[in-house]
Amino acid sequence: MENKCFCDTGLLFKDCCGLYLENNQNAPTALALMRSRYSAYATHNADYLLETTYVSERKYYSKTEILKWATSNKWQKLEILSSSEDTVEFKAYFSDANNKPQTHYEFSTFKLENNVWFYVDGKFE
Repeated sequence: MENKCFCDTGLLFKDCCGLYLENNQNAPTALALMRSRYSAYATHNADYLLETTYVSERKYYSKTEILKWATSNKWQKLEILSSSEDTVEFKAYFSDANNKPQTHYEFSTFKLENNVWFYVDGKFE
């Protein structure tokens, strides 16, 4: 069975974020990277989340904590509010461990280095 991508493009996962999560391709834009990182949370791919975090920022993240947060929530929908070449503003909708609806708002910053996009940081509300 072929599933739609978690990032709400309407494409099949294998033709969308699966290219980056499973086929080791680099996301071509900051927006594509952000979408793939949402899909990584939905598929519990903590390795991808760490690998796509800018190297100087990785020390602030723990694979164990990423996996704990990814698996304790049920990821439902991604809404892109705006994007530029190196920023993405979005809302991620999920249900927490108590099945209570939650919304995560973030304005994320990305950096292109050696033709590879990385997540740098985000402002949250």
